[in-house]
Amino acid sequence: MTTTTTSSPATTCTGIPLPIVSLNRIVLLAGIIAAILFQQPLVTTALFFIILSAVLFGKKGSLIFFVGSRLLARQNLNAKTEDQKLMRFNNSIAALLLGGAQIAFLIGAPLAGWILSGTVAVAAAVALAGFCFGCFLFYQFNLQRFRFFGQQKK
Repeated sequence: MTTTTTSSPATTCTGIPLPIVSLNRIVLLAGIIAAILFQQPLVTTALFFIILSAVLFGKKGSLIFFVGSRLLARQNLNAKTEDQKLMRFNNSIAALLLGGAQIAFLIGAPLAGWILSGTVAVAAAVALAGFCFGCFLFYQFNLQRFRFFGQQKK
């Protein structure tokens, strides 16, 4: 008796390649630094909408994923991946902070807007250096959710 094992689409990895994850962090960091240097809140507005589309629609709605898939195609082939849920969680935090910055700019509190934007930039810089604060929050969130509610049904 022989058995054969075939690879099905369900067993393929559906994560985000790490070069694209790094590109996402670089875009946020560079964009916010440019916005601060040139005192242009509209740059943070553009970043907000770019990240918001990724949060709402995942990979299909992410301009950074689209560009990174093409520019970094060769690197993405054998790259390690990050869980889509983790990437969406991190982008959600960035979108909330950048959204808060937009509100601050609109109500005439630019210092608060720059602080909220700067928080995203610092988190992106720290993540590029090797410690993902959003990943830490994701882990803690799931740990506490398990403690309070037990195993989640799939």
